[in-house]
Amino acid sequence: MDFSPLWISLKIALVATAFTFMLGLFAAWGVTYLKRAKHIADGILSIPLVLPPTVVGFLLMIMFGQSSALGRFLNSIGLRMIFTWQGAVIASVVISFPVMYRGARGAIEQVDENLIFAARTLGMREFTILRRVLLPAAWPGVAAATVLSFARALGEFGATLMIAGNLPGKTRTMSIAVYTAMQGGDRELAFKWVLIIVSFSLVILITMNVLTDRGFKRRH
Repeated sequence: MDFSPLWISLKIALVATAFTFMLGLFAAWGVTYLKRAKHIADGILSIPLVLPPTVVGFLLMIMFGQSSALGRFLNSIGLRMIFTWQGAVIASVVISFPVMYRGARGAIEQVDENLIFAARTLGMREFTILRRVLLPAAWPGVAAATVLSFARALGEFGATLMIAGNLPGKTRTMSIAVYTAMQGGDRELAFKWVLIIVSFSLVILITMNVLTDRGFKRRH
């Protein structure tokens, strides 16, 4: 059994989660304190959550394809996104971003505003408040959102298949390996990959539940 889809999936999910964590956290922080157009911004940032992954993959192909200005620029500096693992990372970031963003925003909004007002009274800057007040107080929720976004990136299929393809040893992830095995009539191999994915998912859900429970007890 070739385990390359496992390592490819883990590599893509870990890199994507690193980007998603930073982007989702700062987006949640910014939207939380918006006074106008808050619902519009939230809708735009959350739209990958409701779009079919194949639609997201199609839009990414248009954005990063060789016929687009961005695609031609990236090719000129030696970066290819179509049919590469980097393209799979971009697909995973876009798909998992709303999970991180909404989870982090919910955690930040639950922090007592009096702590923020006190920090501002002491003369702290907004970024210092985020680092020293908001993150420590909202960390269990932010950590749970990070775990969920990792799970979403690990199981991504549609957008990844569209932009990165199904290249053995390069872009074939575990989800795509299940699809490929079923297409080839190898149900035994497909079942093995399903067991691996279910095992990872169970561990991730248990981890998220532990973090959420700790956050509840801490707030209580």
